[in-house]
Amino acid sequence: MAEQLGFDLPARAALGRDDFFVSDANAMALALVDSWPNWAGNKLAIIGPEGSGKTHLTHVWAAQSGARIVDAASLTKDAVPDLAQTPIAVENVPAIAKDAAAQDALFHLHNLTLAEGHSLLVTGVSEPKHWGLTLPDLRSRLEGTTTAVLKEPDDALLSILLAKLFVDRQLTPNTETIAYMVKHMDRSFAEARRLVRDIDQASLAKKRKVSRALAAEVMNS
Repeated sequence: MAEQLGFDLPARAALGRDDFFVSDANAMALALVDSWPNWAGNKLAIIGPEGSGKTHLTHVWAAQSGARIVDAASLTKDAVPDLAQTPIAVENVPAIAKDAAAQDALFHLHNLTLAEGHSLLVTGVSEPKHWGLTLPDLRSRLEGTTTAVLKEPDDALLSILLAKLFVDRQLTPNTETIAYMVKHMDRSFAEARRLVRDIDQASLAKKRKVSRALAAEVMNS
């Protein structure tokens, strides 16, 4: 049977509060986000592995606080006065480790946002001291920020994550399929995303429904 060509179209992730499943791996981080507006120093850093929910939690907080969300790499000094007029979330700060201009912009955004009485949220994979920032004043300010840590998933969170990733792609695997994947896959958010993507592509190419058998074929290929 000829295989159908598949296209790796981006899935639309559900980023609402009700879509954020709580487990031991993320409960403390969520509690810290929910403690706004009582954050120490009026700022918080969300850290965790790729795909662990940093963007999801950022959107949860933005919906709660009215914050705007920007990517660190897009920051410019000219935009700082406007951005500092509301709570602000800056995602993926480690990406500007080699961008002196973006670091300078974030430094001024940090100071002006707090001076205006608003809150600042930043995100990165690891602790701020490992972000590679070269602007000393910015580095010291972010290293002193309280961190909300998202851990690698436990079985409960991994099961829900897989189900959510499939639903984001408009797929509905049965519980047997999810249980098989959890038992046999590497335990990481990145691996969950890769497997769901590959199973989706295999389903399209082979014109087969998502099932335990198809998941096993993909995972053992």
